[in-house]
Amino acid sequence: MAVNGAKFHEEPSPPTSVQLSEAWKPWIYETINMFSINRCMFESNFPVDKGSCSYGSLWNAFKIISDDMSDEEKNKLFYKNAAKIYKIN
Repeated sequence: MAVNGAKFHEEPSPPTSVQLSEAWKPWIYETINMFSINRCMFESNFPVDKGSCSYGSLWNAFKIISDDMSDEEKNKLFYKNAAKIYKIN
């Protein structure tokens, strides 16, 4: 999306997971540092985001970003926090 400033929308092909992770990681880590791992979760805005990247690339970027996190931190970002907030345990 043009709003995020990465200019992927100007490229002839969609960004890869690696490109997305490199662009997003600083923002995501800053957000986690501000709000804590207990108040954050990975999510998508599909199908709206389809204009910027593929669904698989988006989620693979999240996996790359969280690669150096503990299993518990990953579980919180990918599942536990959402299950708690949306009461789907």
